[in-house]
Amino acid sequence: MAGMIPRQFIDDLLARADIVELIDSRVPLKKAGKNYQACCPFHTEKSPSFSVSQDKQFYHCFGCGEHGNAISFLMEFDRLEFPDAVDELASHYGMTVPREDNNQTPAQQKQQQKAYAQKQDDYALMEQISRFYQQQLRNAPDKNVAIDYLKGRGLSGEIVKAFGIGYISDSWDGMMNVFAKNSATTKQLVDLGMAIQGDKNKPYDRFRGRIQFPIRDKRGRVIGFGGRVLSDGTPKYLNSPETRIYHKGQELYGLYEAKIANKQLERLVVVEGYMDVVALAQHGVTYAVASLGTATTPEQLQTLFRTVKEVVCCYDGDRAGRDAAWRAMDNALPLIQDGYSLKFVFLPDGEDPDSLIRVQGQQAFEDIINKATPLSDFLFEHLLVQHDMTTAEGKAAAINAFKPHLAKLPESHLKDAIVTKLANHFGSGNEQQLAKLNKAFSDKKPEKTVTKQGKITPVRLAIALLLEHPHIVNALPDISILQHLNIPGIPLLNQLLILCKQNPNVNSAQLIENFRGQEEGKQLTKLMCLQHHVEPENAESTFLDVIERFLNVFIEQRTEELLSKEQITGLSKLEKQELHSLLSA
Repeated sequence: MAGMIPRQFIDDLLARADIVELIDSRVPLKKAGKNYQACCPFHTEKSPSFSVSQDKQFYHCFGCGEHGNAISFLMEFDRLEFPDAVDELASHYGMTVPREDNNQTPAQQKQQQKAYAQKQDDYALMEQISRFYQQQLRNAPDKNVAIDYLKGRGLSGEIVKAFGIGYISDSWDGMMNVFAKNSATTKQLVDLGMAIQGDKNKPYDRFRGRIQFPIRDKRGRVIGFGGRVLSDGTPKYLNSPETRIYHKGQELYGLYEAKIANKQLERLVVVEGYMDVVALAQHGVTYAVASLGTATTPEQLQTLFRTVKEVVCCYDGDRAGRDAAWRAMDNALPLIQDGYSLKFVFLPDGEDPDSLIRVQGQQAFEDIINKATPLSDFLFEHLLVQHDMTTAEGKAAAINAFKPHLAKLPESHLKDAIVTKLANHFGSGNEQQLAKLNKAFSDKKPEKTVTKQGKITPVRLAIALLLEHPHIVNALPDISILQHLNIPGIPLLNQLLILCKQNPNVNSAQLIENFRGQEEGKQLTKLMCLQHHVEPENAESTFLDVIERFLNVFIEQRTEELLSKEQITGLSKLEKQELHSLLSA
């Protein structure tokens, strides 16, 4: 789909985007000289190595090597495909993304266009169905049953509207009668999990006689539903199945609504059900999300930690709740870095967040959340109780129990603290034991760093300077002067010269975007990060000096070529004149 978005539109979008504003809204940045910095959101580190340049409209992590422009950041941070990242960035600036033909074969082009159009149509249809459910909550003949239920749960009209909660009567075709206009739409409704294919090839409504909770993705698009039955039917909660637009392991119910309610989220509480999220919001806790009936997945945890630094998992205190917490903790271990925390709250038997906050109120619930058990304490409570720490055998078994979990945890102050705490359980001589434990738990490969760079050759320097300061192309009287030079990298430099000349106001991010998906793009992103130590005021003169060196090389190459030819076959009149000029030069 990338080729179907006009290049000019992408250039215009990147020209309007402010990468510092974009990244700062997700990862708080601090001014550091002429750039901005933060701890990298893409890997674990103890000190900031993530740098954002407003001049270049480019980010780069000197720790893990991640780099790119505003579009790249949205793709990596929000886990979006290229066209979705462009859509997201464009919507932020009130721009509509146009489409055009690309260089693919007609069949490939048609297939991609069809897939993209299908998803857009899916989102539109799901939004229409969500509005229909909301209308039914107001207009259905049996609406009072649903309204009385919601009021009985203590929900106001405002909170019901904020979450888009709706209702569908207990009918086999209440939704289908409205939306199944033809065979194509009928199939679409089945594909989206809104209808079930009947035995007699007549699809019927999946959701019937239920309160409907729309599930929205990070961009606020309706991608599925959760339905709460109002009769004695089963299951109590019915969820949309996996579809082409809904993957429950990657989504979190209520995350979009939490972002809308809080301009600067600092904490997220993970609960088990839709009603828990809504009830908490009703009572002022507008930062709760639910994991959609699954154990909290690595993808969901990654989304959580990319949104906030503190995540509190709130579960029932029974065996199932503690097992869910353990799975969440194990999935989260590779993501925990200094400054980020995962905590756990276990509610008393018979209580859930909904019932607790309705009876005790917001302050009481938040007091419980504020006393949540940190990950390290939860780890010790779970593992040490299984072993007799008064015996050598028990201590050895404890080490083996901790080892696989600490192996997943990145190097950090937290990991050091856990190892030290474990050593303290061995009583006297714990310093010696601490050394052994550190050796036992440090068998992971060292953190990948990108501290080395290739030799700064003249070609690399010229490209790096041109990427940073595209306007210096104007200092060249003729950009074609290097076309015949036989040096590795010169063809790429020539491409850049042409792009800079054709687009006088082009910036660094736009230049690199022209090479997305190409091998040259990878080379350019590396060169964008080249530490050449040339000050901006000296960029143009340095660039011209390098170009002059290239011309001298060209003169030498061409002179040798002509002298060799003169000895073998002789030269034409024009070639003799050229050789004379080169020797004079």
